[in-house]
Amino acid sequence: MLHQELVLLGLLMDGPKHGYQIKKSIERIKGVFASIDTNSIYYPLKTMELKGLVTKKIVKEGKRPEKYVYSITPKGKRRFYKLLNDNFLLIQRPFINVDLSFYFFPYVDKELAKRRLKIRLRGLKRVKKWLEERKSESNLPEHLILILEHNLELVEAEIKFTSRLLDTFL
Repeated sequence: MLHQELVLLGLLMDGPKHGYQIKKSIERIKGVFASIDTNSIYYPLKTMELKGLVTKKIVKEGKRPEKYVYSITPKGKRRFYKLLNDNFLLIQRPFINVDLSFYFFPYVDKELAKRRLKIRLRGLKRVKKWLEERKSESNLPEHLILILEHNLELVEAEIKFTSRLLDTFL
């Protein structure tokens, strides 16, 4: 919930937004820059409203249906900055799904694993190429370039490990 709270508060830092705008912003972030669970934004927004971190206002434009517009409160801004700065200190083991297969490696059919890991390697190389293309786009702000570079290094490490695994163990 803390990451979701950080994202939702951060998106409201540049001004009020209704739910659809928040969801669209999260989709843009999710596509390139973060893995965020966004099954429902309304429950966390309601929770943050109860905590006094955001306010909700009903807005009606013409004949369109009513919308809830969310704004960050001063308390929400303080919470955002705390979460943002604490996040730099958070060290969690990155969860790579393939690690579960490695945990049960003694039960793995080696030929099937080899075929699947080759497919995985091709996918990782496509992701690397995609990240490099995004990074080469002009006019990207520095903070987005940092995220792309970080993800690029992570993918390169996965490529290196998967290649070594294929060459050495299978």
